Amino acid sequence: MQIVSLISLWFIPVLIGIILIYGTIKKVPTYESFTEGGKEGIKIAVSIIPFLVGMLVAISVFRASGALEYMMGFIKPALEAVGIPAEIVPLAIIRPISGTAALGMTSDLIASYGPDSFIGRLASVLQGSTDTTFYVLTVYFGAVGIKKMGDALKVGLLADLVGIGAAIIVVTLLFA
Repeated sequence: MQIVSLISLWFIPVLIGIILIYGTIKKVPTYESFTEGGKEGIKIAVSIIPFLVGMLVAISVFRASGALEYMMGFIKPALEAVGIPAEIVPLAIIRPISGTAALGMTSDLIASYGPDSFIGRLASVLQGSTDTTFYVLTVYFGAVGIKKMGDALKVGLLADLVGIGAAIIVVTLLFA
């Protein structure tokens, strides 16, 4: 275990050193390249802010309006009939929208039901098997000026749906 700790402690500094030495050997102005990359990073961060604020406001409105709970009332009987806990559905709905909100929901589910419960395990696997599709499309596509994102949205949501299904199947097979 001490070897793994030692490797993890020194990996990043050694990697940075290797990059700097390689750049120097190849006669690349490493410091200037670094500062230029930093300038570009700040520009990108500033350009993302309006899209990020818009997405966070939309998520807050969706949750505060009660729309999520309203939707749950319709689908809860069908979920219970097939053995899917209804408590997991808000996480499955929010996860493609916001990673932070989904992480908060996952933490709440684990705190309420325990990390070794079926719901806790399912929430954890679902958190890791899906992505923040709307967030990625809104923030990153918006930052680079891509307007037509219909196909990317379809593929992203399909991947999320497959991830949700796989999470339910795997956790049910392994832990139910």
